[in-house]
Amino acid sequence: MRLSISLPSLRPLLTALAVVLLAGCTIAPPRTDDPLEKYNRKAYAFNDKLDKAVIRPVAVGYRKVTTPTMRTGVDNFFTNIRLPITVANDLLQARPVQAVQTSGRFLVNLTLGVGGLFDLASALHIPMQTTDFGVTMARWGVPEGDYLVVPFVGPSTMRDIWSLPVDSYFFDPLSYYPRNHHFKQGRYYIPQVLYLVSLRSRLLDAEGFLASAYDPYAFVRDAYRQQRINAIYYGNPPSSVIERMQGLDQKGFDPEQLLNEQQQWEKNNKQQSGAATTPTKQ
Repeated sequence: MRLSISLPSLRPLLTALAVVLLAGCTIAPPRTDDPLEKYNRKAYAFNDKLDKAVIRPVAVGYRKVTTPTMRTGVDNFFTNIRLPITVANDLLQARPVQAVQTSGRFLVNLTLGVGGLFDLASALHIPMQTTDFGVTMARWGVPEGDYLVVPFVGPSTMRDIWSLPVDSYFFDPLSYYPRNHHFKQGRYYIPQVLYLVSLRSRLLDAEGFLASAYDPYAFVRDAYRQQRINAIYYGNPPSSVIERMQGLDQKGFDPEQLLNEQQQWEKNNKQQSGAATTPTKQ
C-alpha cells in the first residue's frame, strides 16, 4: 500500500499555516542548551556506525570510478535541480527579488547548461543562494526548539525537521519521479541515492576536522547551529546572536577552561596515536 497525500486535503492546513507565519516577522532566537543530549548521542553513534559501514565506503567507491570533472557535473546537476526548493521558500519569506534571481539561475543552467551539468549562471553573475522551510519558519519567528539528531538523517532541530516533509514532498523535483511510480521499482530512486552519495563524497576531504575535534558530537552540533544561524541571517548574523548560541552570555561560562580541555584532549590523543603506531620490540 502506497502512502499518498492529496493536495486538496492539505489546503486548509496550509492556509492556517500561512496565517500563522504571516502574523509576524521576528526572527526566532537560537537555543544554546541540549536537553535531548542523551538520546542525541545515541542517535549520533548509530549514524556514525552506519556511515562507516555503508555510506562512506560507497562514497569512496564513487570517487574511485569518477573523475573530478564528472563529479563537478553531477554536483552542478543536483544543485540546480533542487533550486525550486529555494524559489518556493523565498516566496514564503516574502523575498520576491531573490525568488526571481534563483528562478533565472535555474532556467539558465537547465537550458544553456545542458540540464544543469554546467554552471553557466555563475559565469553570467547570477547569484547563488539556498534556503529551506526551516529557515522560512525561523524568519517568521517560529522557535528553534531542541537540537535533534535524526537516525538515517543527521543533525536537525524541532523546527528544521519540518523541512523534510514540506520541502521534500512539495518543492523538491527529485521526489516527483519516484512518487509517481510504483515504490517497488527501486530504479526510480536512483537519482536520490546518487544525490546522497555525491553529498557524502564532498565531505571526504573535511573528515580531518571531525577526527581532531575534542568532542565530535559537540563539534557537529555547534557547526550545524552555526550554519543554520548563517542561513537565517543570510550570512550576516548579529554578534549578540552568535554569543547567545555559543553560551557566552551565560553565567559561569569559562572559555579558558574549554580551551584547556581541548588542548589536554589533543595532547592525550596524540600520545595514544603515537603509542598505537610504535612497533613493539620482540
